[in-house]
Amino acid sequence: MTSLSMLIVAVFVIGYFFIAIESVTKVNKAAIALLMFVGCWTIFMCDPSQYLSAAIGDKIPSVVNEAIEHHLGSTATTLFFLMGAMTIVELVDQNGGFNFVRDTLKTKSKKALLWRIAFMTFILSAILDNLTTSIVMIMILRKLVSEHKDRVIYAALVVIAANSGGAFSPIGDVTTIMLWNKGVVTALGVIKEIIVPSIVSMVIPAYILSFSLKGELALPQEQGGELTSSEFTAIQRKTVFFLGVGGLIFVPIFKSITHLPPFVGILLVLGLLWTVTELFYSHLPKSAKKSTMQKRVSNMLSRIDMSTILFFLGILMAVACLETIGVLTQLGNGLNVVFEGNHYLVTGIIGVLSSIVDNVPLVAGCMGMYPVDPSIGGDMSVDGIFWQLLAYCAGVGGSMLIIGSAAGVVVMGLEKITFGWYMKKVSWIAFVGYLAGIIAYWVEKSVIGL
Repeated sequence: MTSLSMLIVAVFVIGYFFIAIESVTKVNKAAIALLMFVGCWTIFMCDPSQYLSAAIGDKIPSVVNEAIEHHLGSTATTLFFLMGAMTIVELVDQNGGFNFVRDTLKTKSKKALLWRIAFMTFILSAILDNLTTSIVMIMILRKLVSEHKDRVIYAALVVIAANSGGAFSPIGDVTTIMLWNKGVVTALGVIKEIIVPSIVSMVIPAYILSFSLKGELALPQEQGGELTSSEFTAIQRKTVFFLGVGGLIFVPIFKSITHLPPFVGILLVLGLLWTVTELFYSHLPKSAKKSTMQKRVSNMLSRIDMSTILFFLGILMAVACLETIGVLTQLGNGLNVVFEGNHYLVTGIIGVLSSIVDNVPLVAGCMGMYPVDPSIGGDMSVDGIFWQLLAYCAGVGGSMLIIGSAAGVVVMGLEKITFGWYMKKVSWIAFVGYLAGIIAYWVEKSVIGL
């Protein structure tokens, strides 16, 4: 490794460290990610010819620009997908679409509610994303469970079920979206082979947690309002819910039919839902139209969490620089030598690491480490063991610590769950489910022969 390469890696590692201690420094991780991105590529420009053989003489600027634009194009497909999905979910939520979910879950039995929460979170997370699903489920739990000591147990299960549900779905977890967009897994392949391990990683922790809950719930008094206030009728709210959620389910089908990138399908769904809600609003009485302005897509777009989008941009482009200088390939070869090509060990360790640090750069790094050659087959080919295990481990592994996933962080804040309580009461349960899922995948591959 050259001194220039070492300097680029040093910038990345330092940036990664500051992202990991965001809660201490109080500096938004998006700001650090952008500095990483610019810093890595600026150092790269000190001598790009050692990395790009075609970059000779006057061609250097144009060749480097082409390399950056190539990586930016790949990154943009993920970013536009996320922006579209975030807007669709926000639109459904703001217009009362999730009230239907709350009514479905109502029960007096604590254990019955636990299983309903587990499977509803699992299903919704596979369709939406684990962050949004967690917010929606905590909002619903507050309407259904009055005792905080009970609610934190349900909330811990929401974290586990949300991460498990997102792992097997091509539109669920951000990391699975990244792998699907990259083309290393297919929608059908990851669903078919990871759904059983994902269910196992959710069911076993749910079963263990069920022993902490006994008796019946004291249902909270009705607050006189819906989960989210809406001027729409019950039929219109259900229409928004099924169009939004059904549209997200349709995205993989759209991709398989048209062979267009997934973000095109997301924009199709957003355009359709936007049109329908505008038609609904146009028929409201004049007195109601003013109060609905904030719930329209045109206003929601201005409220998209751009810090999250910029964080992904910075991380993915910084990792692209490491890929360009060949560091990730060297690291991948080193891991294969150390672990003798055992993909269960490599991905298992990545999953444990994802509970400590952000899983997005971990997965982005792996995509740069290992080339994909569809013609050779084997574990590293499209839908190979390595990529499917990576989707599972990076998604489910984040449940082991409450700070290990976006779902955990948001639940921690909403329900005031402490790091220590989660680590003592839940981490070992999540770890048991995580290992059980890996074993289930091994059984699928080695025993059943799927």
